[in-house]
Amino acid sequence: MPEKKETPQSRWDKENTRSFRLKVMRTTEADILARLEAQPNVSGYIKRLIREDIEREKEQK
Repeated sequence: MPEKKETPQSRWDKENTRSFRLKVMRTTEADILARLEAQPNVSGYIKRLIREDIEREKEQK
């Protein structure tokens, strides 16, 4: 099987990004799943929540 050629985009992604995977149980975490599915931009929503948490932590110090 021939090796797949690395594209400039995949090379850039490898050097500049990192991915995280999140499993959500349909039964016991249905509330979380529903909230995520209601978002037009799940990635942006999660990043905003994390940034808000970082700000709250800074304020506590």
